[in-house]
Amino acid sequence: MVVHLSAISPTTVIIICVVALIIFGPKKLPEFGRAMGITLREFKKGTQGLIDDGDIIDSKNMIEQTNLQIDQQKISLERLKR
Repeated sequence: MVVHLSAISPTTVIIICVVALIIFGPKKLPEFGRAMGITLREFKKGTQGLIDDGDIIDSKNMIEQTNLQIDQQKISLERLKR
C-alpha cells in the first residue's frame, strides 16, 4: 500500500498531534521528540560508517590489483632481459 504525502490532510495531522498529546502528556512529548532525534542521529552515524567501510575495502582491492599488475610487469621485463 503506497501512501503519498499529499494524502495526509492538515486535519489528519492535527488529530495525530492531539492523540499523541493525550497518550504521552505534555511533559513526556518533548522527551519523546528528543529521544527520536538522538536515535535518528545515531542511525545516520552508523550507516555512514558502513558506507565509509565499503569505500575503504574498495580502495584496498584496487591497490592490491595495481600491485599485482606491477609485479606481473616486473616479471615480464625480467624474462625479456634474459
